[in-house]
Amino acid sequence: MNRITLPAEWTEQSGVQLTWPHQETDWNYILQDVTECYIQIAKEIIKKEKLLIVCSCEQAVRDQLGDIDYSNISFKEIPTNDTWARDHGAISVFIDGDPYIYDFSFNGWGMKFAANLDNQITRELYVEESFNKNTGYFNMLHFVLEGGSIESDGQGTIMTTAACLLSPNRNDHFSKEEIEEFIMSVFGADRMLWINHGYLAGDDTDSHVDTLARFCSEDTIAYVSCSDENDEHYPELKAMEEELQSFMTKEGKPYRLIQLPMADKVFEDEVRLPATYANFLIMNGTVLMPTYNSPKKDKLAMEQLQQAFPDREIISIDCRTLIRQHGSLHCITMQFPEGIL
Repeated sequence: MNRITLPAEWTEQSGVQLTWPHQETDWNYILQDVTECYIQIAKEIIKKEKLLIVCSCEQAVRDQLGDIDYSNISFKEIPTNDTWARDHGAISVFIDGDPYIYDFSFNGWGMKFAANLDNQITRELYVEESFNKNTGYFNMLHFVLEGGSIESDGQGTIMTTAACLLSPNRNDHFSKEEIEEFIMSVFGADRMLWINHGYLAGDDTDSHVDTLARFCSEDTIAYVSCSDENDEHYPELKAMEEELQSFMTKEGKPYRLIQLPMADKVFEDEVRLPATYANFLIMNGTVLMPTYNSPKKDKLAMEQLQQAFPDREIISIDCRTLIRQHGSLHCITMQFPEGIL
């Protein structure tokens, strides 16, 4: 029987993918602003590891990045609908110690948005040899799964939300038991932690777990907490907190839980946006954390994450522009473990 491992995000990485915004994406009305955000993130990534940029025009991106060190950057020109690399990107696993990528179907979060081009990116990257030559490829396009919908502790535990994995228009021809059996088998997991509560207003993903609760180590979970009883999120996030308190590690001990503040309200055209500090990216020696120009909350979130990652530098990235398209920092990135990129 093959041993399959879905690495935790804190595992040593070989690189990160960004899918670059362009005029034909939904960023077109704020393209300059979002490009500045991508440039800032790209510059932080290449300080620590390789960066794979999927784009419509390499020279245009080079012009935007300007005079920087390109030794850690590779480009692939591939047509794209949008830029959410977390959800259309390859998911990396190791099978008997050998690296593989899984290419799941991405259907625009339950057919909410066009994804016909994004759904082909991973296959194109593999065909064009963007990954190490010894990296294998598995076509999983019969199953809809987004990277933002699952969290791994690297030791066989998968954490997810029922609202997303059991939502209509993804895999509604499968029962919960069939979905669980499939996910555990392809990721070599021996248990799943299902979160049944928690949501963010304005979220298009049907409550991706990476907007709500994140593994920071095998025994630590950082999660969004709401202390304002008048906030619309309070009942659901309180119920989620109680669920997390009931979860046990494989050793039968409660998880160490670290509260992240509920971000101050952010609106676009009177619609509340899903601003969340849980949407951070773990990298080699670093954690990139989204901020939303809320000095007190931003500072508190950084302090809390520093407790979760005492040996890593916490670097803040202003993600007010990203949240205008209902996503944040983790949503636009996909990391690859050592040996993949």
